[in-house]
Amino acid sequence: MKTISMSPLSACSRLIAIIVSLLLIGAFSGCQKEGSAEKAGQKLDRSMENAEQKLEQMAEKTGKKIEETKQTISEKTESSGQYLDDSVVTLNVKTAIVNEPLLKVSEISVTTENGVVQLNGTVDSQQISDKAVEVARVQKGVKSVLNNLTIRMVNSPQ
Repeated sequence: MKTISMSPLSACSRLIAIIVSLLLIGAFSGCQKEGSAEKAGQKLDRSMENAEQKLEQMAEKTGKKIEETKQTISEKTESSGQYLDDSVVTLNVKTAIVNEPLLKVSEISVTTENGVVQLNGTVDSQQISDKAVEVARVQKGVKSVLNNLTIRMVNSPQ
């Protein structure tokens, strides 16, 4: 069995053609039975009004479906866009850390979620930790920085 899919507008056009055909048939048969063109015209007017109402309802439902679909597409695009944005922010922060002579990129890991950068790892001093936060904070797309860097304890000679 072959399945044929039709767009909502195509289905709507077919429905209009069927309704108009039925209205014309009803009008002509009304003229013959009642013998009054005026009554047939009134009947045709009522039928046309009903058909218009049905078409308006269908158009409204179709419009709502289109808006729902647009919203779904927009949400999915936005969420995939956020993933790409976070990846770019992470890359920018890592690049900035590599380019900062005071910082060692191998000691600092960077993750980003919704523009919030998280720095993890162990560094030699508070100065290095503060510099890493400063470098991350000024990058485009960074909303805030979570500093989870720990300061390495230096063993003092005894």
